[in-house]
Amino acid sequence: MHRLLDVLASGVHDAKNQLFYAEAQIAAAEAAHGLDLAEARYAIEAAAGRLSRTLAAYRLLRDEARLAVVPAVVADLCEEVALDQRKHLARAGLTLDVACTVRDEWALDRDLVADILNNAIQNASRHARSRIRLSAGEADGSLCLRVEDDGCGFADTDPAAHGIGLLVAARIAELHRRQERHGSLRLCNGGEFGGAVLELRLP
Repeated sequence: MHRLLDVLASGVHDAKNQLFYAEAQIAAAEAAHGLDLAEARYAIEAAAGRLSRTLAAYRLLRDEARLAVVPAVVADLCEEVALDQRKHLARAGLTLDVACTVRDEWALDRDLVADILNNAIQNASRHARSRIRLSAGEADGSLCLRVEDDGCGFADTDPAAHGIGLLVAARIAELHRRQERHGSLRLCNGGEFGGAVLELRLP
């Protein structure tokens, strides 16, 4: 089984490298001919991100997961994610609101948590009518990160029903541990906008 996973991971890694090469070629064409191919570059970056999550799943299956947990400023993390997403959302006619009431640092794997939030916002953009909200707050001694939209909500609130991305996200959440507590990922409907809600809690 591990040998098969190694072969698959190698193929995924090669495909990711090809996407980066394609993105470089598009950027060169933009510069040479004055084109605006931002959406094509965004699609390539999104595909590369999905391949990165597939590699993360591989590492989890191989029991090699090692979180790089360090103190991170939560407000800065939220703004970084918003910066990554706002231009694409604007092109789709969607607005992204950010509400962070956590001003202190929180121990977490910044890259993996940012990836979960970016993926959640990208998924929300497929169903939102006009608005998406990213919020961060504290609840019961945990950091609570939420992505909400004003779409029709989840047909199924089981993360396992939504493919490998949310399964990996749930596992990453669980790997965040403090004493006897561990993180969690929850899907529900309602929230401030009445649509889908993804809630990531980290101890």
